[in-house]
Amino acid sequence: MRLPNSAHTSRPWRIHEIAPDFKLEDVWELPGRAAPGDFPSLVQLITTLDLSQSPSRVTRALWDIRWKVGGLLGWDDPDGGSSSRVPTLRDRLPADLLRRGHGPDFASIPLTPLYLTDDEFAAEIANKTMHGVMHIGAVQAQDGSLRAQMAVLVKTNGRFGDAYMAAIKPFRHLIIYPAVMRQGREQWDSIGRTNDDRTL
Repeated sequence: MRLPNSAHTSRPWRIHEIAPDFKLEDVWELPGRAAPGDFPSLVQLITTLDLSQSPSRVTRALWDIRWKVGGLLGWDDPDGGSSSRVPTLRDRLPADLLRRGHGPDFASIPLTPLYLTDDEFAAEIANKTMHGVMHIGAVQAQDGSLRAQMAVLVKTNGRFGDAYMAAIKPFRHLIIYPAVMRQGREQWDSIGRTNDDRTL
């Protein structure tokens, strides 16, 4: 479910101090609930999601097309990524976040983890179209359970990047993000059942 931008901007996330020059593109509530201590398990699960194996044929096709087109046009060449076209956001991390560690690596999605705390996880991606951040935040619900929300922050690469983000926006909103939610829901529920039958 999409959330208003204020659901992200009103919270004292550390990402605000690290990426103040990035535009907030989307805020989504991830489905389900968990216990507060389950946040590391949720992050681990997110890093294992593979859209190329999505149950949705449309999602798999879009994912495949994006990487084939990106390969043909050189969008994802090494010289377009972090530490080449743009500096990595790890260079902006304060010492306390560096000491905490960056969290789990992604199995198939080309995101690089930045930091993991008790209630935040952030990862970055950079190519010739944009420099982006995926932020996962844990929010305590009124009943004491944990709910999680995902925010996407972006700094585009000029007019080309603006056009790219505008072109993929409907696909993200109507196909990709809903497919991610569906794909992860069963796995998130299994985490809840494992942890004293609490459902995410």
